[in-house]
Amino acid sequence: MIQCEGVAKSFGTQLLFQGISFVIGKGERVGLVGRNGSGKSTLFKLILGEELPDSGQFIVPRNYQLGTLKQHLEFKHPTILEECMTALKGEAIYDQYKVEKMLLGLGFKQQDFNRSPSDFSGGYQIRLNLAKVLLGEPDCLLLDEPTNYLDIVSMRWLSKFLRQFKGELVIITHDRGFMDEVTTHTMGIWREKVVKISGNSDKYLEQILAEEEIYEKTRQNNEKKKKDLEEFVTRFKSKASKATQAQSRMKILEKMPELEALAMISSLDFEFNHQECPGKILMDVKGLGFGYNDDDLFNQVDFTIGRNDKIAIIGKNGKGKSTLLNLLSGDLVPRDGSLTKNVNLLIGHFGQTNINRLNLENTIEEEVSSVDQTLGLQRVRSLCATMMFSGDLAKKKIKVLSGGERARVLLAKLLAKPSNLLLLDEPTNHLDQDSVDALTLELENYPGAVVIVTHSESMLRQVAKKLIVFHQNKVDCLNLGYEEFLSKVGWEDEIESGVPDKIKDRPSRQEIKRLRAELIVERGRELNPLKKKIETLEKRIITHEQEQQKLETDMISWSTQGESKKIQDASQRLGVVKKFIDEDFELLSQISSEHDEIFNRYELKLSELIE
Repeated sequence: MIQCEGVAKSFGTQLLFQGISFVIGKGERVGLVGRNGSGKSTLFKLILGEELPDSGQFIVPRNYQLGTLKQHLEFKHPTILEECMTALKGEAIYDQYKVEKMLLGLGFKQQDFNRSPSDFSGGYQIRLNLAKVLLGEPDCLLLDEPTNYLDIVSMRWLSKFLRQFKGELVIITHDRGFMDEVTTHTMGIWREKVVKISGNSDKYLEQILAEEEIYEKTRQNNEKKKKDLEEFVTRFKSKASKATQAQSRMKILEKMPELEALAMISSLDFEFNHQECPGKILMDVKGLGFGYNDDDLFNQVDFTIGRNDKIAIIGKNGKGKSTLLNLLSGDLVPRDGSLTKNVNLLIGHFGQTNINRLNLENTIEEEVSSVDQTLGLQRVRSLCATMMFSGDLAKKKIKVLSGGERARVLLAKLLAKPSNLLLLDEPTNHLDQDSVDALTLELENYPGAVVIVTHSESMLRQVAKKLIVFHQNKVDCLNLGYEEFLSKVGWEDEIESGVPDKIKDRPSRQEIKRLRAELIVERGRELNPLKKKIETLEKRIITHEQEQQKLETDMISWSTQGESKKIQDASQRLGVVKKFIDEDFELLSQISSEHDEIFNRYELKLSELIE
C-alpha cells in the first residue's frame, strides 16, 4: 500500500499539483491519466524517491518492493537469458522456465535466448527491461508507457499478465482500451489536483465533467448572490434605518468564497486538409515484394486502396509493417511488383523516421509553413495552435523540442498539406489519451482513405474496415474489421506465447462462466445492502443541504425585515442541520470505503477467471 499525504510539486513557475492525497490500496490496479505535461511521470518519480516533493510526503511500508520500467538501458550479461535470470529472487532463482515464458510472451523467439542484448534494437532492449521488472515480482508495479515498443500480440499477452498480477499496479499509457482492460481504478491529475475513482476512464471522465458542471453552476449562483448583496449594500449603507442590515450583508459578502471561473484546458483539434480525388481507386498494388540484402520481408502482396478505404496494417514487430507503409509513400522502391497510383493522388505521410527529417534550425512556424508557401501567417499560426503551440511557443526552434513535441509538429505539417490518402505509422505514441481519442474520431470521419500501422486495439476497432495482416509467415489482405479478425482468424501463437494463464487443469470455458456468475451473485449479496445505505445517506444529505440553503436564504430575508426571533430559531436549526450533514458525510465515507474494499476483492477474483 502506498499513501500520499498533502504533496505539492512545481518546477520554476510551473505548478504541477498541490495538496494532493491518495492511497493505492491492496490489490488495486490503477490507471494514471492526465494531459501531457500534467505531471504523471513526475508523480512516479516522487513515489520512487527519485524526486523530492516541495511539501507533503509519500509513505511506503518497510520492505515493500517497487518495480518500475527503466528507460536507461544497461546490461551486464552476455545473453538475454542470463540477463533476465538475474531478476529472479529467493527460491525462484533457478526457475529458467519462468524467464523463457516471459521472453516468449514479450515477443522474443527461442533462438534469441542465447543472443547478446546488444544485438537487439532499442525497442527490444526496453522489452528486456520490462521482462526483468515483471520477473522480480515486486509488491507494486509502476509502468510508464509499457506498450510503446510492443506489438499487438505482446500487448495482448501483457494485458493478461497484468490482470493476473497479485500485487498493486499503477500504469501510465496513452492506450485507453489497454488501460481499462487491466485496471480496477482510475486516478487523474486534473487542474493541479488528483482525483481517484473505482472504475474505468469513462467513469472518471463522467465524474470530472459532473463536478465541473456543479462548480460552474455554484460559481454563477454565488456571483448572482454577490451582485444582489452588493446592490443592497450600495443602496442602503447611508440610510440609518437600513445601516444594520447593510452591515449584516457586508459580513455575508466577506465570508462568501471567491470561486474563479475555470480556465479552458487546451486540447489537440484534428482536421485534415482533404482534397477530393476523382476515381474509385487511389492505388493498385500488384505482386509487391521487398527485402534487405538477400532476405525477403514479404512477396506477392496484392491489394487496392479505394478512395474511402480505412485499412490497418497489423502484425508482430520486425515483419515489415512500416516498410510496407514506406513503399506506399514512395520513400522506398519495391524489389518486385508494382504500385499504380491515381494521377490525382495526394499523400499525407506520418512516419517515425520523418521526425528526423525536420529542419532543426527552423522554428515551428517555419517548419509548418514549409509544407505550402502559399499558406498565410494566420493559417500557419492557427495550425500551430491546433497542435498546442500557440503564441510565442510557435517561435521555438525544432532542436529544443522533445520527441513528443516534434511528433506534434509533424502532425501540424500533415494537417497543412492537402491529401486524400493518409499513411500513418504509430501516430499515437507521443499523444495523451484525449488527443488519441480526438485523432481516432477524425480518422473515422476522414472522407479520404487511411492506411495506418498501430498497436492500439481500440483505434483498430473504431477505424479499420480492412486489414493487411503479417502472420503465419505471409501477408493476408482481409476484408474484415479487427473484431471480426479476432473471432474468425485470431493470432495463431497467442496460446503458445506467454502462457501465464496456461495452467494445468485450467477450468473449461463453461466452468469459468459458472464460477464468474457465482462470484457476481455473491458480490451483489455483499454490496447491495451497502449500496442501499449509501443511497439513503446521499438522499438524506441532499435533503439537509436543501434545508440548509433555505434557512440561509430565509435568514437573509428576515434580516431585512428585522425578524430577530425567526433568525434566532433558524440559526439554532441551522446548527443542527450542519451537524447532521457532517455526521452523514463521515458515515458515508466509512461505508464507501467498505464498499470499495469488497468491490476490489471481487474484481481481483473475477480477473483471475478470464475465458
